[in-house]
Amino acid sequence: MNTKRKLAAGLGAACAPLLVLASVTPVSAHGYINSPPSRQAQCAAGTVSCGEIKWEPQSVEGPKGLRSCSGGNARFRELDDDSKGWKVSDVSRSQQFTWRLTAPHRTSTWQYFVDGQKVKEINDNGRQPPTTVTHTVDFGGLSGRHKMLAVWNIYDTANAFYACVDINIR
Repeated sequence: MNTKRKLAAGLGAACAPLLVLASVTPVSAHGYINSPPSRQAQCAAGTVSCGEIKWEPQSVEGPKGLRSCSGGNARFRELDDDSKGWKVSDVSRSQQFTWRLTAPHRTSTWQYFVDGQKVKEINDNGRQPPTTVTHTVDFGGLSGRHKMLAVWNIYDTANAFYACVDINIR
């Protein structure tokens, strides 16, 4: 075999594993609200004792259309327990909420619900967000203590990410 063929064969053998790695699909999107602190952010910070979610606050993923803090994920069912002693954040009637995205993914919509009623929806039309996303939510005439559910609907999967924030609207 001549030198050029040996070099080409060697490069081909060396690059084959890289081609396999490049074709592996990356992990799906992950994210949660970190400001004001969501229930999973409180778990991660040790503010509330919670189980497995402490290590994976970004992993509250489930099928689109759910209305639970755990996203229907049994591993994180503690997030659905309203009596767990969640820290309540004082917020204004127009409040910013910041998501921390550890693996941004193309986004369909962002939805915000207070006590089960949708108060805001943002259509991202399939755009891929940056690693930090902030939305301003107007609570209108609401006041007092509430549980807000935020939903990040992924564009090209059947799943969404869920985050609950316990709030006191001033």
